[in-house]
Amino acid sequence: MEITAYIVAASLCALGAFALRRRGAAAVITSLFLLCQVGLALWAGFNKGATSPSYFTVDALGLILLLCITVVAVPAAVHSGILLEEEQVKPSSRAVYASALIMLVAALSLGYLSNHVALTWVFTEVTTLSAAMLIYHHRNKRALEGTWKYVFVCAISVSFVFIGILFMSLSLMHAGSLDLGYASLLAHAGEMDPFWMKLGFIFIVVGYTAKLGLFPMFTAGIDAKDTAPAPVGALLSSVLVNLGFVGVYRVYAVVRATPLAFWSRTMLVALAFISLFVATAYMIRVRNFKRMLAYSGIEHMSLVTLGVAAGGIGCYAAILHLVMHTFVKSGLFLHFSQLFRVFGTRMLDEMGGYFDVSPFGALVLLLGFVGITAVPPSGLFVSEFMIFRAMFGAGQYALLALAVLLLTVLIWAFARSVFKIVFIPLEGRAAPVGTAKPSPWESVTQLALFCLATAIGFFPPASLVELVREAAACIG
Repeated sequence: MEITAYIVAASLCALGAFALRRRGAAAVITSLFLLCQVGLALWAGFNKGATSPSYFTVDALGLILLLCITVVAVPAAVHSGILLEEEQVKPSSRAVYASALIMLVAALSLGYLSNHVALTWVFTEVTTLSAAMLIYHHRNKRALEGTWKYVFVCAISVSFVFIGILFMSLSLMHAGSLDLGYASLLAHAGEMDPFWMKLGFIFIVVGYTAKLGLFPMFTAGIDAKDTAPAPVGALLSSVLVNLGFVGVYRVYAVVRATPLAFWSRTMLVALAFISLFVATAYMIRVRNFKRMLAYSGIEHMSLVTLGVAAGGIGCYAAILHLVMHTFVKSGLFLHFSQLFRVFGTRMLDEMGGYFDVSPFGALVLLLGFVGITAVPPSGLFVSEFMIFRAMFGAGQYALLALAVLLLTVLIWAFARSVFKIVFIPLEGRAAPVGTAKPSPWESVTQLALFCLATAIGFFPPASLVELVREAAACIG
């Protein structure tokens, strides 16, 4: 299924899901859309390098992230169905949920493949609108607050990106071109006006931090991931973050090809370390499991940014880390649905003794903990080690030591919370007071995602290695 057909099919599925408000219609239409999503991924895999239509190109980075979202979208849709059944949601609410979910996945997929800086911005705005509909799913005061915070911060962020694009266009006019496609920007990078380019880069990077989850606009995602249903949180914390990475990475590749390379690298390193410090400070004190997972995302995107800034093997490791983080983090958010049914709360102080209630679920949660903290045999251990090696090779000894120290504190904070959930019995009551005991089969999807991340880390397919190398080549 080529891109034009995918756009038409996704639009029809979103409209159909919204219009057909009968029981079962949303599930059927979502399944049809997932088939279209798989079709797009297969077409892209067999047509790498294709441009169809003119504003979309299947390059290595876009293909990698498209495959990631295709894998994650299936369990997210499955667990969305389980959630909607358990909550006995009305057909009208199911219709809105399914329509917004389709819009979100489609906008992300097209954003990955867009070859024009303005078009990436357009699809980023579409993700804001569709995500807002999903965040407000529960339609209570808490959901309303989270939705408005998300929309408000993201509105500011996309305004920043738009201003940055205008500055980039002024810089490009100095080179005698008006084409804001990424290929055109790279081709004219050496001729662009450095003053406007610097301003454009600042605004674009700061704007995309709302999606990427870095300082200063990381707050948009924290409340959204906390208030949204767990399957939606799985998408916001993984594949939506990847779109923020695309926006920053493609523009950084342009700026790095100019005399501003050292300045832009320094800016990324500064943002990464401020974000890593913020994540550490919050992780020590956070008492909400979903917010803990959200702050963990800041940590990992900080590491990804450090890898990109280091260049070379660090850039390769950053993209590999992004792939594995997508699977592990989405799996942990999906598992929260089961935790919530057991304990009936998000708060860590009211969770405990999970192993006694659901041994298999507890085992899967422990595997997710090992995966996300990059403790061997986590696949993320491999990419983190390569990022550290790149920093060491670049002579960033003090920065490397500081990063390791902060990560050590983060691992301790994460371990303290997860081990309490799994092993320490609840004080003051005999058993959890959730709504139901989850079936072990519900944890299979998360187990598969964790195992996939581990396999990619230690036994990456040759085709994936080649794609990551090609995606990292523009940074070098």
